[in-house]
Amino acid sequence: MTFEVAGIRAKADGPLKLAVPRGALFGETLDILDAAGVDTSGARGDSRSLIFETDGMTLVTMRPSDVPTYVEAGAADVGITGKDVLLEQADRAVYELLDLGYGRCRMVLAGRKGDARLGEAQRRLGMMRIATKYPRIAERHFESTGRQIEMIEVKGSVELAPLIGLGDGIVDLVATGRTLEENDLEVREEILECTARFVANRVAHKLRATEVDELTAKLRAASGG
Repeated sequence: MTFEVAGIRAKADGPLKLAVPRGALFGETLDILDAAGVDTSGARGDSRSLIFETDGMTLVTMRPSDVPTYVEAGAADVGITGKDVLLEQADRAVYELLDLGYGRCRMVLAGRKGDARLGEAQRRLGMMRIATKYPRIAERHFESTGRQIEMIEVKGSVELAPLIGLGDGIVDLVATGRTLEENDLEVREEILECTARFVANRVAHKLRATEVDELTAKLRAASGG
């Protein structure tokens, strides 16, 4: 049976659908699901399938940036993605239920080593040009610190922007900082810390409260939260 509230859909029956992020979070997500008693053996194989059936649950694998879209629409009841994704898509109507603690990384402002264009003198002179894949996070950060910037949204290797003069600096997500180091860039400011988060569809959170609460409790125990 399907229910809809304010355009948000969810099913009250059938297996609980969990959106699983591919990419950097994938391995640790499967590990924590295993620790929570969810069978992830199918998703760990060589299959190119995107959907995997387990006992009482369906795992749907996708890009982390797509998780809020599928969860908000009710195509997935619950999901796991990074806090950076949730902040960048803050308009998505999903409930954040749990900080899972893994996938820890930092959102930073970075620039070329020794370059004064991100310094205080340059800030007083006028607008800085900032390249990023996270325009909303960057905009909120600079607004909160009273600085004006020209935003340049890029999709690929953002580290390239200050190297060839597209921008004065970048706002990007870093884990070890190795990519910055290899491209002669350095962190100038830390904006926020990000980890993996467990989220739920608003309608499913009510209709399937027992299932969602049980999975939340298992994930909390598995993550040591």
